[in-house]
Amino acid sequence: MHALTASRFVKKYQHRDLTRIVRRSFPSQVQKWHRSPASTTATPTKFSPHIRRSSNSGSFHQLTATRSTFQALIYFTSVLQAVACGIHYLASVFIAVTPKHVCNIKGNISLILLSNSSNLSMIDNDWSQLTSVKDYVVVQLTNGETWELNQCSRSMRHEPFDLTYDYVGNKSTFPCSDGFIYDQTKVKSSVVTDWDLVCQREWLAKLIQPTFMLGVLIGAVVFGDIADRIGRRPVIWFTSTCQFLFGIAVAFTTDYYSFVIVRFLLAMVSSGYLVVIFVYVTEYIGIKVRTWASMHVHAAFAVGIMVVALVGYLVRTWWIYQICLSLTTVPFLLCCWKLPETPFWLLSQGRYTEVQKLIDTIQRCNRVSTPLKLSELYPVTEDGLLLKKTDKDEILTAKRHSILDLFTTYNLARRTISVWLIWFTGSLGYYVFSLSSVNLGGNEYFNLFLTGLVEIPSYILACIGMDKLGRRNTCAPFLLLSALICGSIMLIPQDYTTLSIVANMSGKFAIGVAFGLIYLYTAELYPTIIRSLAVGTGSMMCRMGSVVAPFCVYLMDVWIFFPQLLVGLMALFTGILTLMLPETLGKPLTNTFEEAAELEAARENKTANSVQVQNGVALENMAPLTQEEQSAN
Repeated sequence: MHALTASRFVKKYQHRDLTRIVRRSFPSQVQKWHRSPASTTATPTKFSPHIRRSSNSGSFHQLTATRSTFQALIYFTSVLQAVACGIHYLASVFIAVTPKHVCNIKGNISLILLSNSSNLSMIDNDWSQLTSVKDYVVVQLTNGETWELNQCSRSMRHEPFDLTYDYVGNKSTFPCSDGFIYDQTKVKSSVVTDWDLVCQREWLAKLIQPTFMLGVLIGAVVFGDIADRIGRRPVIWFTSTCQFLFGIAVAFTTDYYSFVIVRFLLAMVSSGYLVVIFVYVTEYIGIKVRTWASMHVHAAFAVGIMVVALVGYLVRTWWIYQICLSLTTVPFLLCCWKLPETPFWLLSQGRYTEVQKLIDTIQRCNRVSTPLKLSELYPVTEDGLLLKKTDKDEILTAKRHSILDLFTTYNLARRTISVWLIWFTGSLGYYVFSLSSVNLGGNEYFNLFLTGLVEIPSYILACIGMDKLGRRNTCAPFLLLSALICGSIMLIPQDYTTLSIVANMSGKFAIGVAFGLIYLYTAELYPTIIRSLAVGTGSMMCRMGSVVAPFCVYLMDVWIFFPQLLVGLMALFTGILTLMLPETLGKPLTNTFEEAAELEAARENKTANSVQVQNGVALENMAPLTQEEQSAN
């Protein structure tokens, strides 16, 4: 999951001496910044989006262990709501479930025949015997008529001699004009059973998840831009409140179209929250822990999937189930109104009084012994903080770049295609394994719970692998492993349910590792001048994969292993292309196209004169995204 809209960095501007203030307020997060080797002066520099390098790294556990109380509260409060996002993304698995069904028939039924071995008075007694879409139910009415009830049609037998399951005489076939009879042994009601979204209307049910994912795509674009314009806190307030209100409203929709519209709005605000919370958390937590913190947000999303499985098992009526899921937002709503705006956004807007108040609050909470005032460093004039000249080599070019710049050379074009495929395949595999888990056999609730559970160790392994083995050397093998697992799934007999479930969970684990690290890898593969563009377009490909995934799952009706076949082929092809990408572990971030091209030379020649940097600091070195590039995410 979701590497959805990864971290955005200190908004627009950072000042060298200003970091002294932030360092005092954020004692364990903000690392000491070093001047460029070409820099010859220590004078304050104009706020500019320039590259800094740091040799410090750490983990979130180190951050919280050094009395960063305020930031810890901010972080855990924000992550709590990410659970609700994971809930709504996968809620349709049980909201739109399609149970077994046959045509309804008007009249008083005297006898029911599900097979030659059963003679029942009620259909509900033995739905398990309907194992194929070709199976039907034979009913005899009190008026003597005998009917065959199929899934999407019903046939009246002419002059039957006796009540048998097999009949070769004349029949008249009619549509299901009197509704349907549904199996209620597993689900009491769903939107499918309430609005008869089967047979000719089945396509409406199949659009429920894709339209939700389309809302996710649009919400990321819309709210990412709004957060830059009006601030992070108002968007967090709005999306959190609307997530609760729309979640409850979904339960009270009375027809299909209002249901889809409200769910679309719910998808927009859920995606908007995830977009902004990545930015919000990034601007409060330390440089050392950004990679792990991003994984924690993904892990919270996985917890949401497990909550869906648990609530789905306990509540079998869809609208009650939806209300229960939406209530998970309430704890966050009670405290989100206390979340402050980020200091960096306030600084970018020139709201220095509010920055000072926020710094004072943070210092009191963190028990900083020597409080620092903003005015002690810079006098505030009518035009804002006094600015001085900056070093030429620290200012990045302001030239606007287009998507065509990702294809300026052969190697860069090949790199872009490979990265886009990783984003797309990771998202496709993630949602295919998650959505299809309920169709594997066994207990569908337990299966979905496992799909969320296996994500957590996959993200941990991704972080460890990135730092120990490298980005490419972790991503490519796990993509190829997921392809191998998908191939093995097709060889497992369908009656080996346990083995099939284990294989699918292994596939989800493997694809989760590759999916979890792609954001950082993308950031390191591209030069600064197009890095934001590369991450933004990759994120768009990710969301395209999530839109396509439900349609792949529906291909199980054609062949049960069709989704795994598609994911396996994509993972195999993408994994091979990933092997051709350069490794970025221990390499400095590149600033120009020429430096980015040297990564290819380093891969081939294994040059040993590269400037080494500590693992895990790539996120700190990234240039801030522009509003347009952020909205593309």
